[in-house]
Amino acid sequence: MSTLQFRTGRMFASMATAFSLFFALTATAQESIEPDPSLSNPAVSQVPDAGTVEVFFDSAIETLMKTENSPSGVIAIAHQGKLLFAKGYGYQDIDQQIKVDPNQTLFRPGSVSKLATWVAVMQLVEQGKLDLHADVNQYLKTFQIEEAFDQPITLQHILTHTAGFEDGGIGYLIFDDPSRIMPLQEAMKYYQPKRVNPPGAQTAYSNYATSLAGLIVSNVSGMPFNEYIEKHIFQPLGMNQATFDEPLPAHLADSMAKSYQLVAGEYVEKPFEIIANFGPAGGISASGTDMLKFAEAILEGGSYKGQRILQEQTLKQMLTRQFTHDDRLMGMGLGFYEADYSGTSVWGHGGDTQYFHSFLGVDQEHELSFFVSFASEGGSAIRSSIMTDFYTHFFPREETAPTPPKDFAERAVDYAGDYGFWRTNFSKIEKAFGLSSGISVIPTADNTLVLSLGGHAKQYVEVADDLFKEMNSGVSMIPGISPRLVAFQRNEAGEVSGFVMDGLPFMSLRKLAFYETSSFNFSLIGLSMAVFLWVLLRRFFQRAAIKALPATERSATQAAVWASTANVLVMVVGAVVMSVALDSLFDGVPLLLKLWLVLPILATVAGFYLLYKNLSVWQQGMGSFWFRVRYTLVTVCALSMCWFYYFWNILGFQYLE
Repeated sequence: MSTLQFRTGRMFASMATAFSLFFALTATAQESIEPDPSLSNPAVSQVPDAGTVEVFFDSAIETLMKTENSPSGVIAIAHQGKLLFAKGYGYQDIDQQIKVDPNQTLFRPGSVSKLATWVAVMQLVEQGKLDLHADVNQYLKTFQIEEAFDQPITLQHILTHTAGFEDGGIGYLIFDDPSRIMPLQEAMKYYQPKRVNPPGAQTAYSNYATSLAGLIVSNVSGMPFNEYIEKHIFQPLGMNQATFDEPLPAHLADSMAKSYQLVAGEYVEKPFEIIANFGPAGGISASGTDMLKFAEAILEGGSYKGQRILQEQTLKQMLTRQFTHDDRLMGMGLGFYEADYSGTSVWGHGGDTQYFHSFLGVDQEHELSFFVSFASEGGSAIRSSIMTDFYTHFFPREETAPTPPKDFAERAVDYAGDYGFWRTNFSKIEKAFGLSSGISVIPTADNTLVLSLGGHAKQYVEVADDLFKEMNSGVSMIPGISPRLVAFQRNEAGEVSGFVMDGLPFMSLRKLAFYETSSFNFSLIGLSMAVFLWVLLRRFFQRAAIKALPATERSATQAAVWASTANVLVMVVGAVVMSVALDSLFDGVPLLLKLWLVLPILATVAGFYLLYKNLSVWQQGMGSFWFRVRYTLVTVCALSMCWFYYFWNILGFQYLE
């Protein structure tokens, strides 16, 4: 995220950075994606041999791990069902100098785990025990999904990330205390999010919906979810170094790659991350080659070394586009999504925990399957770039540069504005994280659009109605994501209402109202803080003059001082609290954060008291006219901050844990 203009902006940017880690229908199934006509045939169509692949990765990974500060990683690739390359990099345990073994060392694939959940769902669909188009409430025993929009949620919606739930996770998604683990059905009941969109309307990645699907697998099969996956997926595929169990079983605990965080230039070991309450969405621990076995089974139509986990027709359905906001872009299959690797369409899924970053891909064109995972914060950049570089190097495609239409300026204003992801929170304090995670769309003088996020910008050219193609290939707008195409959406009135990006089919964006934009809100905060600081400085330097004022005017002045002090404390203390508590946000709501939330309440009370005093100031004609105008300005700023706290759910204790 960007370094923002105000101290409070940096606070919310840090919160958004942490949150973004967790950090990825009833539509008729469509044909697989059509090739981009601007892409030529690959200049190299032959899959390289194992030695060439090893030289490529060895030469790239060592440098990347140093520059990105990643202590460990693994890459495993198969071609036509045979292992092509598998190698570990760095250390499973730095202190003990234990190197990564691709066959033994366990990594945390994060949301790649969802693919096992989707396979389990489709196994039960094959058996006639689940219906993709039935109301999921019929499969729930102890609670029901709240009714909304006069339309039920189905497994088809869940598998295409179009269920319509808001997002969430702060305080409960990932923790390190095993005593906090609860039965899956209890977690799904307690943490049920609000429904913010009709099913099938917008894509919004949902950890909750996936975990709900895992609960349904358990309910229908009559087995605990972890046990079901072990029996029906891991054992048939020979995935002996894989488990959903948390904490790890004794026979696997010593194989786990330790979690590290870089602190003052040194790697500091962090606790094992527990995701058990949302386990179906991200709880796997597995070796690189075991995850590759799973990928090979997907590429080979549901079978690996004679062991079948799904029928070939079912796999074909899962790897066929089931939902997209625009047919010209990549879309969602059933659980799998289409990703763009230098012009090659790869079905797969990415995954992030706080300390591990992974991707599992199935490339039908080149008959390749692969799994990549790298640790620590820098692992995200390596995970995202290394396979793109692999495809760029071995399967290059030439692109035709688009030419900006000369009349685009006439339409450019339709697209201009700020956009926010539908994958966000609307009902809890996490809503505030959206303050710094929007994408700005800015028309340029040369008839193009620039899309900007957190200081990263990418230029696009109109190539068809509401469809834009990148000009600067390879430049990332979102870390690790370089969308080739962007397609804008329009509402019933014909107005641009949002857009979707190629390679990110599970998170559409909506056009923000002016009062939702970061520029408006941070300008509001900046102006208000300037006014409040002016009040406090005047109080400090003109103490004697203020003390000599009449009692009523002095009381009014003191009310302005109280309101100013309270609001300044909200921002200053909040920045300090977030710098201290940032790492523990997903583990629970820190006491410091809870104490900080008292300050917006006090600031709001002070703001309304100031409004009462402002009415008295005008009614009684206190001071000069300019005194009353200045007093009103302070009141307006205080009330504006009251609105800010209320709108962004900072007012009160609006969180779960």
